[in-house]
Amino acid sequence: MKQLTLHSEAYRYIIASFKEWLQTLGYSEQAVYQLPNHIQEFLHYSESKGYAGLFQINDRLMREYYYKLKERPNKRKDGGLSNSYLNKHQQALYKFTEYLNQSGRLVIALPDIRQEGDEETVTDVLTQEEVKQLYEVTQLPYEPRKNDKGIAVYEALQLRDRAMLAVYYGCGLRSNEGTNLDTDDIHFDNSVLHVRKGKNYKERLVPISSHSIQHIQNYLYDARPYLMYKKTDALFLSNSGQRLSGQMMLLRLKTLIQLTGNTELQQKDIHLHTLRHSIATHLLQNGMKLEMIKDFLGHSSLESTQIYTHLIGKEYEYE
Repeated sequence: MKQLTLHSEAYRYIIASFKEWLQTLGYSEQAVYQLPNHIQEFLHYSESKGYAGLFQINDRLMREYYYKLKERPNKRKDGGLSNSYLNKHQQALYKFTEYLNQSGRLVIALPDIRQEGDEETVTDVLTQEEVKQLYEVTQLPYEPRKNDKGIAVYEALQLRDRAMLAVYYGCGLRSNEGTNLDTDDIHFDNSVLHVRKGKNYKERLVPISSHSIQHIQNYLYDARPYLMYKKTDALFLSNSGQRLSGQMMLLRLKTLIQLTGNTELQQKDIHLHTLRHSIATHLLQNGMKLEMIKDFLGHSSLESTQIYTHLIGKEYEYE
């Protein structure tokens, strides 16, 4: 990526400070390199408009820059810039805005920009009865099988499966948000779950119901210690003590579906994301306002959340 020269001393300083902030938060080397470079391009655009002071940056200028970026031709091939490239710039703008607000250097709103080619598509969702069946099969009788610690592995996995359902259905997390959870991301005193690295690098706090809290506590204290073979912060562990991948969690979900014996459920195209779509649909059916569901899911705009109104055949009017 070509780095553009910035003439403003304030802009050069803020780029260096932004990079240091990302490093302090523990972002990957790639993110620490790419995000400031994208912001440098935005600040170069700001200078071209005659803005050289930090106080002149606002969400309107970010939106203007982004839509200019969408109009830019692709230098390597015909057409415009790819959706992937545009989304990376969008992510950088969101993270830069968060940095400005958290550092106190500037208080501005997040730019209202919708991700390119990223509308959430929903195929199948679970009914509330089907979700109940998934929870129920995690309590089926089992044949005790001991690990080398003398602990019944299947019982520990049952507790883990209930916690998994509590996180993906009860909290509506995305697949990678759940796999990246660490033990200290669960705040039992406040009944919230801290998503540190969600979509577009955004953080959010997700409320946890009392039932979900209980499932997570039971797993954390009564099962996880017996799955852990070496020190790790990962919340969800495999029976070999490794951080559980999204693929392995999906296999466990498929296993639970088979155990229900529900042929209609077994014919559905189910993924971890299906649990997220299902809780959103059920919350809307139960009367929760769309704005609250938007915040719960971590959507950037109400447009993304409105897909659930079509699922239940409900018209929604902005308030």
